[in-house]
Amino acid sequence: MDELEIDAVAEADLDDPVLIEGLPGVGHVGKLAADHVLEELEAESTLVRRVYSREFPPQVTIEDGVAELTCAELHAVSVPDGRDLLVLTGDHQAQTNDGHYVLTSAFLDVAEEFGASELYALGGVPTGELIEEYAVLGAVSDESLIEPLEGVGVEFRENEPAGGIVGVSGLLLGLGARRDFEARCLMGETSGYLVDPKSARAVLEVLAEVLGFDLEYESLDERADEMEEVIGKIQEMEQQQQMDVPTDDDLRYIG
Repeated sequence: MDELEIDAVAEADLDDPVLIEGLPGVGHVGKLAADHVLEELEAESTLVRRVYSREFPPQVTIEDGVAELTCAELHAVSVPDGRDLLVLTGDHQAQTNDGHYVLTSAFLDVAEEFGASELYALGGVPTGELIEEYAVLGAVSDESLIEPLEGVGVEFRENEPAGGIVGVSGLLLGLGARRDFEARCLMGETSGYLVDPKSARAVLEVLAEVLGFDLEYESLDERADEMEEVIGKIQEMEQQQQMDVPTDDDLRYIG
């Protein structure tokens, strides 16, 4: 196999589509969000491209006993009464720095092929602690793109996220700008410890408002409830461990 191969699975006629990227990352926020869009708009979605690369981990996925080489997928989505979408998702990112550049360039090539000139990268930004209120942070390729996002509640904080944005989401901003894409990144706050459906919903609510489409969130909410149970059990274990820590009196030797 070559370093990069793009399979044309199907064609689709999209009207001024927007590229939406949601690959695995912090809290799986971006992937959860992109997968939820495809789940909710399944009737309007068509798988159009598969991107294979030696930069992905050396493995296959298994579904009903059938193996499929690891890849990224792009789905064309014709949105009723909204902007058409080209949704990028997958189970892995590249394993090397060079690979991130190779794959991001390929994704932008496909976006241009379908007539996209705007993109939204979706992801999470870690807080290091469990949170109740989920803010959505933004980053853009040009200052002119900030104000419209602030109008729908996206926060732009000085020097955040600390250390910048790595992986495909970051390169879509950087490389996208060099190719005249209007590039934006929406990042939901998340602890960074667990898969975070609540953060994904916060990001999607902003995206849906900006691009003018409607989503239901029942399946995401169900996953959020499941994660709440997991978090509750973790907190119970931590409390129990704290109770079991011996005190100075417990450690004093009596002889």
